[in-house]
Amino acid sequence: MDAVRLILTSRRALAGSEGVPETLTEVWQAQALAQAIGSRLAVTGPPELRGEALGLTELAGRGCGVLDEPRLADGELRAAQLTELGDARQALLCLGNLLGEAGIALVGIASAAREETTYWQCMESIDAADESRDRVLEMLRKLAAREAAGGGAERVAG
Repeated sequence: MDAVRLILTSRRALAGSEGVPETLTEVWQAQALAQAIGSRLAVTGPPELRGEALGLTELAGRGCGVLDEPRLADGELRAAQLTELGDARQALLCLGNLLGEAGIALVGIASAAREETTYWQCMESIDAADESRDRVLEMLRKLAAREAAGGGAERVAG
């Protein structure tokens, strides 16, 4: 499945999640998807994005690592369904929105957390989502500069 479709699926699932465990699962899914997209861009994306994409992979991995890994049935891990990125700019725009929404969801959970462990997991994951989003925005800036210089839009097949 292409990145934009997976991101939109994740955004809908995050928006429709009810309760802390389900929301944390959707945030984890979003971070895992960001990690997969960053990894794909680091390998097959435009050369000027590869450093930032590698950073995105690491940060999103940290975002997954601070949250408890959810128990997902076979086929439920959206990141594993990523087959192509398509238009890198569109994928990054959508991913930036997803990461912003994940951060907002985490703020809501952290502010209502009764357990200190949950609070700190959320705070660490908020930091990772925010830093991941910063990487996405930097990649979008680099793509815009490339297009302005006559490099054109970038489609990534792999």
